Amino acid sequence: MSELKRQPAYLKPGDTVGLVSPSWCIDPVKLDEAVPYLESWGLRVKVGKNAAKTHGPFAGTDAERLADMQEMTDDPSVKAVICSRGGYGMLRIIDRIDFSALKENPKWYAGFSDITVLHNWLSEVCGIISIHADMPLNFNNLSKTRDTFQTLRQALFGQSLQIEWKGRCLRPGRIEGEMTGGNLSLVYSLVGTKAEAETRNRILFLEDVGEYYYHIDRMLMSLKLAGKLEGLSALLIGGMRDMNDTKIPWGMSIEETVMSVVDEYDYPVLFDFPAGHISDNRAFYFGRKAEIRTSDSGSILLF
Repeated sequence: MSELKRQPAYLKPGDTVGLVSPSWCIDPVKLDEAVPYLESWGLRVKVGKNAAKTHGPFAGTDAERLADMQEMTDDPSVKAVICSRGGYGMLRIIDRIDFSALKENPKWYAGFSDITVLHNWLSEVCGIISIHADMPLNFNNLSKTRDTFQTLRQALFGQSLQIEWKGRCLRPGRIEGEMTGGNLSLVYSLVGTKAEAETRNRILFLEDVGEYYYHIDRMLMSLKLAGKLEGLSALLIGGMRDMNDTKIPWGMSIEETVMSVVDEYDYPVLFDFPAGHISDNRAFYFGRKAEIRTSDSGSILLF
């Protein structure tokens, strides 16, 4: 979808947000704790009827998780839908969610990890801007930085959102483009679907957790063969945490692995962006044009 993405209205005090669990199940205590947390931002909270259910590792059956997503999408009083956690499950229901209500009433959707599926569907199929951000599972996680959830609040309420960080930048240059991508495993799994990410002339963000080094290489090579790493505005690498090695060591760091795949291209490649499965997981917009400025002292992402 090449046309300009539609941006939902920023939240204001008194607005209602929905809490849903479209993927793995969440401890009901954490779900309960999320309500006063969001209320402290001046918001009203509507919790999905099935958000605290359990069906194997999932938050209820596919039908139950789908029902909550559909209800929150159809309810015009809900101005934002916040996913409680990731894991796995969105891929099982995404093509059955009817997003037609967004044509008249676009709204925010927020989350990360498995919610990459939702972000890419919203961007490529529905033409809606969304928010890549940490979730209620971690609202009271003391290992998370203050900026992790402060940036979510800023993104939802339309406050100035600038992300500064220090990290290696290879081939620095002028960087401007629409943000796309997400969790590498999910971006990889969406190739060939309606939600396959359009990457040309865009800033491609990738992060992952708990993968083998060679899995990272395999997924990147698959994206390359699919043409998804050609013609980027920039490649932005976030958290790559808890990587595993094989009996015969891989022998390359994440940076070396990434560069071995994209070395032939001439666009900027930036590392250590503060987003993903890490303590400093800052919120930013997907489907919206951004600019990245680099200098000797670090980089800054601006919307």
